[in-house]
Amino acid sequence: MARRNDHTREELIALTLDTVKEFLKENSYHDLSLRKIANMIGYVPSTLVNVFGNYNLLLLHAVAQTLDELSAEARSSVCENDDPKTALFKLAYCYHDFAHKNPYRWQLIFEHNMNGETLPEWQAERINRMTGMLEYLLKVMAPERTDVEVLEASRVLWSGVHGVTLLSVDDKFFASLPIDGKELIDNLLTNYLANW
Repeated sequence: MARRNDHTREELIALTLDTVKEFLKENSYHDLSLRKIANMIGYVPSTLVNVFGNYNLLLLHAVAQTLDELSAEARSSVCENDDPKTALFKLAYCYHDFAHKNPYRWQLIFEHNMNGETLPEWQAERINRMTGMLEYLLKVMAPERTDVEVLEASRVLWSGVHGVTLLSVDDKFFASLPIDGKELIDNLLTNYLANW
């Protein structure tokens, strides 16, 4: 086992999160535990509790890392376009593609539960940045809409794109012919925006 002074606190955090990220390339977080992570990095579980606070917060840090990566990809895809409508479509496709590339990490984002604890501000800010991109694009597309209308539309679109992505990643469309999730997203956005 590694001794407490083998890594700095920052190195241990990075090592732990890199190990979780690597594990989630091929496995569900359901197959993880504090003890398993500790064994993989050569530490005892109590060391990880001292660093992260508890297992739930350790997983939340893994979620935060994933959201940071998704956010960077989303910003990149949105910034490539001057047209807000095109950027909106690219944002939705980015969300879909990220989930397909990282299904187990994406699963953890939406299945992680704070179990009654308050969501830390640093995580709430990440979520706000992601939803803020969508709200900004809608506001640019329809400046006459109120903030409430933009918020509602953003949640409708996000819910729809999320649902399509979830079914697409899990291959749960239950259709005799293959269904392309991106085509469904295109259909959803085109029709919603035409009537909004």
